[in-house]
Amino acid sequence: MIDVDTNGSIRTVTLDRPDARNAFTVDGLEALEAAIDDADEPVIYLRGRGPAFSAGADLNAVAALEGDRDRAADFARLGQRVARTIEDAPAIVVAGIDGAARGGGLELALACDVRVGTPDSTYGEPGVSFGLFGAWGGTVRLPRVMGEGNALEFALSGRSIDAEEALQTGVISRIEDDPRSVAEEIAANAVDTLPVLKRRLRDDSERATQERREAAAFADLVAAHADDIDAVLE
Repeated sequence: MIDVDTNGSIRTVTLDRPDARNAFTVDGLEALEAAIDDADEPVIYLRGRGPAFSAGADLNAVAALEGDRDRAADFARLGQRVARTIEDAPAIVVAGIDGAARGGGLELALACDVRVGTPDSTYGEPGVSFGLFGAWGGTVRLPRVMGEGNALEFALSGRSIDAEEALQTGVISRIEDDPRSVAEEIAANAVDTLPVLKRRLRDDSERATQERREAAAFADLVAAHADDIDAVLE
């Protein structure tokens, strides 16, 4: 289900179940969590193999829950945990989305730090059409990304959007034929700065605390990169 490869500063994590549109079982979610959690590389590039990024939860796995509320809640909590692992990883996680990102697949992408789509990428939360909705943190992250009004219309309609609309609404930040190029662009920077900047941008504390942490982090980096700063000025 998950293939891992490292090239320099980038760990590529590939969702490798193309015949099932990279849909997730419990084992697949746990494998993705492990691939993110044990990464030492400063940048992780997350992609799907085949015609889709990910169709989200495998409906066969959902059906196997047999309507049991406790087991269903456990499955949702597992997906939420994996999304938090992505969001909280020290590495910068870049989602390269080609083809469809649906349901839980979209929700895991929303947990990534950067989302880049190809011109052929599409996005949707279709579960509402058959009585479900994404429960891997999507109801938290989607309004943050799209704004409440856009998120409500998008989720309640069950429609899919193309790359251009995803760009306009903030679901992705760029459209590229080769999304990996953005991961490479990020990895070319000072790698000790990347996790610091991520933590500061992800900080949801009140403003005074954020500003104090920002100043302290800036001071640490100035001290660490004094020679690099001098070199830029020469």
